[in-house]
Amino acid sequence: MGKNSFGRGLADNEALAFAKNIRVSPQKLNLVAESIRGKSCESALAELEFSRRRISGEVKKLLESAIANAENNHQLDVDKLFVAEATVGKGIVMKRWRARARGRVGRIQKPFSNMRLIVREREETA
Repeated sequence: MGKNSFGRGLADNEALAFAKNIRVSPQKLNLVAESIRGKSCESALAELEFSRRRISGEVKKLLESAIANAENNHQLDVDKLFVAEATVGKGIVMKRWRARARGRVGRIQKPFSNMRLIVREREETA
């Protein structure tokens, strides 16, 4: 009795890391995601280390988590990993207000984002 087990949504040579409620707009986070998409993990970490964007530290932690998942949970070779997918999604939006002239209100929106990072092991070409 009971439900059938839910299959793994990734291939055997992939590992996933997911971050929720990152305090930055999806548009700004996507600029950082574009800079590492398709790169090897080593060069992506170097790119994030020296990036001037505030959120690059959070993305670096997420990439390190994906690399650790690949190594510990799926026994993949760390030296062959590259960033296969880096997708950004919209999260919650905190709504605040600021008093304006003549009794009016200025709306302030503080968006949050979600990020999904998949690293994949490169196949050997002989």
